[in-house]
This record gives sequence, structure tokens and C-alpha cells, in this order.
Amino acid sequence: MSPPRIFVPWDAGALALGSSAVERALIAAERSRGIDIKIIRTGSRGLFWLEPMIEVETVAGRIAYGPVKAEEVEGLFDALLAGGPHPLRLGHPEDMPFLKRQTRFTFARCGIIDRQSLADYRARRGLLGLERALTLGPAEIVEEVTKSGLRGRGGAGFPTGIKWKTTADAQAAQKYIVCNADEGDSGTYADRMLMEGDPFCLIEGLAIAGIAVGATKGFVYTRSEYPHAIRTMGRAIETARREGLLGRGIAGSAHDFDIEIRVGAGAYVCGEETALLDSLEGKRGQVRAKPPLPAHKGAFGCPTVVNNVISLASVPAILADGADAYRDLGYGRSRGTMPIQLAGNVKYRGLFEAAFGLTLGDIVDDIGGGTASGRPVRAVQVGGPLGAYFPRALFDTPFDYEAFAAKNGLIGHGGVVVFDDTVDMARQARFAMEFCSIESCGKCTPCRIGSTRGVEVIDRIVCGERRAENLALLRELCETMRFGSLCALGGFVPFPVTSAINYFPEDFGGAPLSAAAE
Repeated sequence: MSPPRIFVPWDAGALALGSSAVERALIAAERSRGIDIKIIRTGSRGLFWLEPMIEVETVAGRIAYGPVKAEEVEGLFDALLAGGPHPLRLGHPEDMPFLKRQTRFTFARCGIIDRQSLADYRARRGLLGLERALTLGPAEIVEEVTKSGLRGRGGAGFPTGIKWKTTADAQAAQKYIVCNADEGDSGTYADRMLMEGDPFCLIEGLAIAGIAVGATKGFVYTRSEYPHAIRTMGRAIETARREGLLGRGIAGSAHDFDIEIRVGAGAYVCGEETALLDSLEGKRGQVRAKPPLPAHKGAFGCPTVVNNVISLASVPAILADGADAYRDLGYGRSRGTMPIQLAGNVKYRGLFEAAFGLTLGDIVDDIGGGTASGRPVRAVQVGGPLGAYFPRALFDTPFDYEAFAAKNGLIGHGGVVVFDDTVDMARQARFAMEFCSIESCGKCTPCRIGSTRGVEVIDRIVCGERRAENLALLRELCETMRFGSLCALGGFVPFPVTSAINYFPEDFGGAPLSAAAE
């Protein structure tokens, strides 16, 4: 009889909450009883308010328990082995409301498989996309991705198929695929979760992209703050290379493709694709003027596809199941699924993958459960530190690229940060300007100087100094930054600043929004 299999997350979020201490306690309980168990380290399923959430394999399926503390393991152990009753028992994970409502497409394996096992990956429909890609050929792969409607999940929402076709059509002896894993938005962790929990999915997506455009080398550019992701990805790349999935003649085909990890120092501006390329080349990360586009002249002067982790990790399932299966999900021009990352003052913090079209109210009130503090929700910032602040009056907005853009917002990387009614929105606006001044690469004047002046103007407004004049000046400054900045760092700062002024004027010394409307 094989020993019971217990699944313990090795995701950075779970580790921070004590999952490795839980593993040690399980080993101690095993030894004291003289029995054998098999511990499998997985990624996280993304229910962070329940981490560490551990699972046991039973004849009736996997049973979850959580959140489990190391000191609780001794009293839990016997019930755990049988999947039996206990105050921490959560039942079958798939029946838990937070997971049951999701459409797990990109994250179908995350938290379920042994993150370092290629055999586990294969058993869960891994490599089917690569196998089909090898039967289609480059042009057909690009066409399939284009038909799926996949758009960049890093923030801009640019159609992935068009980007691939541009690089595929470029004539060059060398081409590259660059995975932008420099996840820097506040409240986001989907890239990290995917790399830590299902690294072979990203490797497969990179390989398919390489075949599609004729690239023989791929880079995963990530940040030094992600040591667990770097370690997991590095081991997975070694395994894939050893198993013939990377290197010369991948999977027995005529295509060569290999992957290298490059680690940056964590500069926010290196999330912008051209600054990323400069850093990848060993230079200081500064934004490049466009044109030329990276698709024509990118890494080391060669045609380069730059895609986000989630964009590339969505490709294997698109190829495996066909473009229609992905395109049939979504809302408007936003097709497929988005890993929504709930953070901030919210009751149920975690990753919720769903098709586009949920309203902001659905996400915050229903899925997120409102605030963790129990106080009323006052503002929600979607799209990272450069995203707009939406009040409850905009909670009917569908989670969709165009719907958010129509209201001067952005989805970005899918981060949703919730604030209750104690938040000071003038301070939040000041933070946006200060953040920009610190993170600016310094190449363009509107971003470099405008953000510094913005902090000063907001300070004068808060102090009551010529408030009306300075508010007008702040709006003009935002317009200059929006249309004059070289990249989205300076160009998007106006979103949080002007939304704070427009929807929460009382925090800037003006009349409340309801009174102003009257």
C-alpha cells in the first residue's frame, strides 16, 4: 500500500505564512507515529486567506484543510490522513465557492501538481499544445493565436497574434522571445504564482512562440525579489532541457529553442518592454523611443516578441483546445480569461481566474466579500499604482479593457486593490506622483520633472495654499504628463491623480461629490 500523499504549497505567499514549518511538523508527526507519508510541494490555489492550505489524497478525492499552523499539525494529523472531520476541514477544494465559480484556464494546474514534476505536468494535459503546434507549422500557429483573441496580459492589451506576425514577417538571422516577468504592480502576483506553481506551462508557451516566429532563444526576465520563482523556473528549464523539450531539435522536431533566465534589480520602469530590453542587454533600464518597435528591432538589435507571463502561459491551452474554446469566453473585444488578483483591504484575498465581463461590484463585494475591516468600501484601484481610483458609483463597470478605458481607467495586469472609508485620497494622489518621481528612468522631462512638481503642487493643495489655482495647475500638469511622456509610467500617473480629484474632491478641500453634483 502506497503512503498517503499530502500536498503542501511552496508558493511564496504560503511560505510567508508558514507552509514550510507545517511541512516540518508533518514530518515530525510521521516519525513519532512510525508511519510513512509522501509530501508533495505544489504551488498555491490562490486562496491566500486560507494559507497554508494543505490537502490529502483520499479515495473520494482530495480534501483540504486550512489555514493550518505548525502547532496544529499534531492534533490534526490523524484526521488529515483519513480526510476526516476537523474544525480546519474545508472539504473538496473544487466545491469551495471561491474556486467553484472560477474558469481555470491558465491556472488549471496551479496548486494541484508537483510544480517540479514533468510527469505530473504531462498527466494534466501538459505539452498537448506544443505537440499540436509542431503539426501546424509557424504560420498556422500565429493564425490560431490571432483567432483566439488573446491580448497582452501585462497591461496594454495589445493583440498577441499581431505582435507575433510582425516578428514572424521580419527578416533576420536571429530572433528572440522575451517573457516579461518583471511583475511590479501593487497587489499583483499572478506571474509569480504561475512560475512557482506551473513553470512547465510557461516553458511550453515560450517554445510555441519560438516556433511560431522563428526564434531560437528565449529569455525570462524577472526581478530579484522573486527568488522562489527564479529557483523553480531554473530547475524546470533544466528538466525540460534534459528531456529534450529545450535545446536542439525540441521534442524531436527540426526546431531549436532554448531559454535563459535574466534577473533585474526590481526597477518598476523595467516592466516597460523597451526599458526591460535595455536591462536584459546589461544596460541601465531606460525607455527607448519607438519606432523602431521591438518586433522589428528588439533584444540585441534583433526582431523580438515581448510578452507577459500570463499571455505566454495561455498559449498552450489555446493550441491544445483550439482558438474557438478560448474566444468563446469573455466580453466584447476582451476574450478569454483574466487572473484577477484581489488585494488590499478585502476579506477574501486571492487569485480569481474568470472570463472577462464580471462587474467591479461583483469582484469586490461578492467574490472579495467586501473589506477585511468590515467598514464600507470607498475606493478601488485597478491596474496597479498607475490605475484609476473607482468609487462605488462605478461598480457597475464590466471588467473589460474597453469598458475601463471609456471611464479613464485601465485593467493593467489585473490587480484589484480595495480601500475602506478611512483612506485619504489626497495622500493616494500624492503617492502616485512620488512613486513616479522615484521610479522614473529620467529620460523624458514630463515624467522626470513633472512628477516632482506634482508632489509639490499636491502638498500646497493639502495645506490650503491657493487651492483652486493649484488644482487647475495640477490638472494641466497631468495633461502634460499624459500626452508628453515617453512611456506609460509618466503617461498613466494622471489616472490615479485625476480620478482622486474627480471622485473624492472633499479630500482636496472641495465639496463632496454628491454636493458638487447637486
